[in-house]
Amino acid sequence: MKHGCVSGILLVIMAAFGAPAQETAATYRSPVAIVADPTGAVSYVAEHTGGRVTVLVPASGAVTREIPVPAPVSGLALTPDGARLYVTCGEAEGVLAVVNVGDGNVDRTIGVGHTPTGGAPHPDGKTFYVCNRFDNTIGVVDLVEGRQTARIDVAREPVAAAITPDGQWLVVANHLPAGPSDGEYTAAAVSIIDVARQAEETRVNLPNGSTGLRGLCLSPDGKFAYVTHILGRYHLPTTQLERGWMNTNALSVIDVAGKRLVNTVLLDSVDLGAANPWGVVCADGGRFLCVAHAGTHEISVIDLPALHAKLDRVAAGERVSEVSRAPEDVPNDLAFLVDLRRRIKLAGNGPRGIAAVGTTVYAAEYFTDSIGVAAIAPDSRAKAASLPLGPEQSISVVRKGEMFFNDAALCFQHWQSCASCHPDGRVDGLNWDLMNDGLGNPKNTKNMLLAHATPPAMSLGVRDAAETAVRAGIRFIQFAVRPEEDAVAIDEYLKALRPVPSPHARDAASREAADRGAKVFDRAGCAACHPAPLYTDLQPYDVGTAKGMDEGSPVDTPTLIEAWRTAPYLHDGRAATMLEVLTTFNPNDRHGATSNLTQDEIEDLAAFVLSK
Repeated sequence: MKHGCVSGILLVIMAAFGAPAQETAATYRSPVAIVADPTGAVSYVAEHTGGRVTVLVPASGAVTREIPVPAPVSGLALTPDGARLYVTCGEAEGVLAVVNVGDGNVDRTIGVGHTPTGGAPHPDGKTFYVCNRFDNTIGVVDLVEGRQTARIDVAREPVAAAITPDGQWLVVANHLPAGPSDGEYTAAAVSIIDVARQAEETRVNLPNGSTGLRGLCLSPDGKFAYVTHILGRYHLPTTQLERGWMNTNALSVIDVAGKRLVNTVLLDSVDLGAANPWGVVCADGGRFLCVAHAGTHEISVIDLPALHAKLDRVAAGERVSEVSRAPEDVPNDLAFLVDLRRRIKLAGNGPRGIAAVGTTVYAAEYFTDSIGVAAIAPDSRAKAASLPLGPEQSISVVRKGEMFFNDAALCFQHWQSCASCHPDGRVDGLNWDLMNDGLGNPKNTKNMLLAHATPPAMSLGVRDAAETAVRAGIRFIQFAVRPEEDAVAIDEYLKALRPVPSPHARDAASREAADRGAKVFDRAGCAACHPAPLYTDLQPYDVGTAKGMDEGSPVDTPTLIEAWRTAPYLHDGRAATMLEVLTTFNPNDRHGATSNLTQDEIEDLAAFVLSK
């Protein structure tokens, strides 16, 4: 190792990797998804860290059964007859658990892809389409044979899917943008898959800055898809938050048959953000569209026919508000939903998945281990209530830090939380022009994994440590003043993050390529600045990648742990792939001696880096 103390680094990484992800598995339930049976009398709740599905009777609040599943739960889907429940769970070795609702037994588990995150059963009951998040595929599961028979490539990190009632089209929400982030357009996309062809038919691009897609649902007739996401204003310097200057929170409407974006509306109010929209569901036969806001702990209730009517009017050239005179104005109109939407405050914290039964909406309240219940009929005056899923637990410092990290109540006007730019503590795929290193030099969002173990912080190392960066973020990005214990809790949460196994090291061929690449890694000199175990020597270097006002500046050497997850690469996100890092953007071998490597060696080197 060129710099630093080997024993000290080893102690740091052992502490970082030895800690549990969030101190939650044995204590907290963390509900993430909920579905109601056809009668509406019973709901099934996916408990992420609880590792089980809870059967709840909302009318009484009674938990009647707890069904253990093999791994952390991410999503649920119920057959139309309510007889079988499909449960997605696991990380690198993901599984689809098929539960017999009658006896509560897991009838079978089917191996699928890396981190399955929800999915949709085909109406014929023979096929299930699972979102293999970190494989960037939709897995086609033959429910008769009990195996995954095909994979359909999609954009990046599919996290939600819905299928049209006729079984013709599968609509998929891709969590993050794919491609470089230093250009004029960076945004996530929605995939529309031709089910018969088992291929992506169309990739519907969302407005510039769209990221953090979480929820998706279809209209009852299957004509429209509704997708929740963040709409980042990354082209603006982060000097203020008012009127959505940094992050706004959005709902995109997609014409499924036309395979096109109808428009994107903002879920915020003019002076009050609606951070981190998550679950979305049509309620009362399509009369309402309801959105859960995980960052502000509320539900938006939108008059759905009125929304479509207004979108149709602006598409026809009618001025429908002070801002919206044409369709392209709508994504910037914070008043578009005035008179069309109500915001209902929930009693619990962190709503994610939601379900509707008539004019009652149920929300999975992640941080309070509860199910929120909200009456959405316009004449209802009932306050939202929470149904506990079990005995109340004391909150550890790590759990409190995770809650603060996701809570927009820490932010001025509630526009965003830390998780808005660092979903799951990772990246949003955008460049941001923060004020800590000057104006006019945007930087790609960094992974928070190991941030406290790899000082300094920020791409140019302008913060001496992650602790300093956390406090600066609260003050200069959240524009808030918080007690010191809040920042300490966030520190502890980030320290407790652990790496997710790479999808590039799951099969024999990938491991063999990575093994060959390890030798190239040493021969090309990469190990000098990226030594194990942290794969960084914690030192800055001018490797010729800085440009503009940063030209000639040394850049902090990042860890390569979870590099597979954090594209685009380099401090300004110019490289879409690791191969581009090693070739296109390393013309003078200042970032490793790669110019004389063969194509096979380059690919093996990339395989090694992406296996970490």
